Amino acid sequence: MPELPEVETVVRTLEHQIHDCGISDVTVRLDKIIEGDAEEFCRNLTGQHFRRFARRGKYLLFYMDDILLSVHLRMEGKFWLQKPEEEMNRHMHVLFDLDNGMQLRYHDTRRFGRMQILPYDTDLTHFHDLGPEPFDDAFNAAYVHAFRKKKHVPLKTLLLDQHFVAGIGNIYADEILAACRLRPGRSCQRITREDEEHIVSETGRILKAAIAAGGTTIRSYTSSLGITGLFQTECTVHTMKTCQRCGSEIRMKRIGGRSSYYCPHCQK
Repeated sequence: MPELPEVETVVRTLEHQIHDCGISDVTVRLDKIIEGDAEEFCRNLTGQHFRRFARRGKYLLFYMDDILLSVHLRMEGKFWLQKPEEEMNRHMHVLFDLDNGMQLRYHDTRRFGRMQILPYDTDLTHFHDLGPEPFDDAFNAAYVHAFRKKKHVPLKTLLLDQHFVAGIGNIYADEILAACRLRPGRSCQRITREDEEHIVSETGRILKAAIAAGGTTIRSYTSSLGITGLFQTECTVHTMKTCQRCGSEIRMKRIGGRSSYYCPHCQK
């Protein structure tokens, strides 16, 4: 699933490619992608322009002239910017005809992605009950301490909880815990104040580095807009065979149904 750095990469790329472009027509080929009525969705977006681009957690946010378009890519959603005459496949479910002659196509093989039109002034502070952004001042050691004290879950599960912090997924949770030298299966009740500080600082550092690298291309995800993620070259544990720090063999454990990679030597 695309995580925060991948979504940020898509948002920044689209801003560069379609900023101020108008929508002349919208075609929905699979209604389940749309939250609400698909015909109304098409009608409301026709004539609108892509004015401002943002992100909240793993949600892409497109501020139009007077409405807000929210998109969640889920497992394998991607955007393609192509000419209308280019070949279409059965996984392209939503088509936006642009006034520059191009077509923005939403491609989703798993069909889990969702789009929704919201009021322009929607308050995103608690959007879908998301926690703070990893780069917000609100995400600090005191917040981590207060939140984890109410939980009795592994650290990996805590980091993946979007109510705790928005945007972190499987890959970056593994990398954050490796940087903090904490095992993913360790209880969030059994960490120190210093560990809390490290979780905050390493989360910011790793996600910023991943954004700068364009995200990752592990498994099937790419930005699909001409950018290839390079952060996989900097991963220290996730899907690695040996630890990039000490050379020990990386182990994998299933936590909450997710594959969790760690170094038994570096992560205590």
